[in-house]
Amino acid sequence: MSVKHPMPAAKEPVTIGLIQAAASGVPAENLEPTLAKAEQAAKDRAQIICTQELFASQYFCQSEDHKNFAMAEPIPCPTTETFQRLPKRCGVVLIVSLFEKRGAGVYHNSAAVIDADGSLLGVYRKMHIPDDPLYYEKFYFTPGDLGFRACQTRFGKIGVLICWD
Repeated sequence: MSVKHPMPAAKEPVTIGLIQAAASGVPAENLEPTLAKAEQAAKDRAQIICTQELFASQYFCQSEDHKNFAMAEPIPCPTTETFQRLPKRCGVVLIVSLFEKRGAGVYHNSAAVIDADGSLLGVYRKMHIPDDPLYYEKFYFTPGDLGFRACQTRFGKIGVLICWD
């Protein structure tokens, strides 16, 4: 999926909005507050807005619990579809961090890149997965299989990395 946009002038600044917030363990309770923060960032003139890593939940990788796999979604999914409405209204680019279910038993710590017209440009899957005390990510995530890529957005080319990458 690729959409071509004219690049902004080389000296034109781009404003980035980074969202960081407390989260509950219930994904449905985190979606609206994150959307509201993204909308506020757009009102504050952010052009590229990034959610926090795995925003839909508290960091669940501190234990190995099979119940947490129920939070994973395929991409595209209802969460990406919900976030795609904001760029259509406000003309911003979004990077949305998700617990992705790619297939039976295959899960990723991923980020969806949504362009300013609401189109889903691409997905990045975290490549380097830690396995340390209280970071049991190898229990949940398969290393990314898409490599390091960049997506051409309305505001420039974006290469996404997640945490240990």
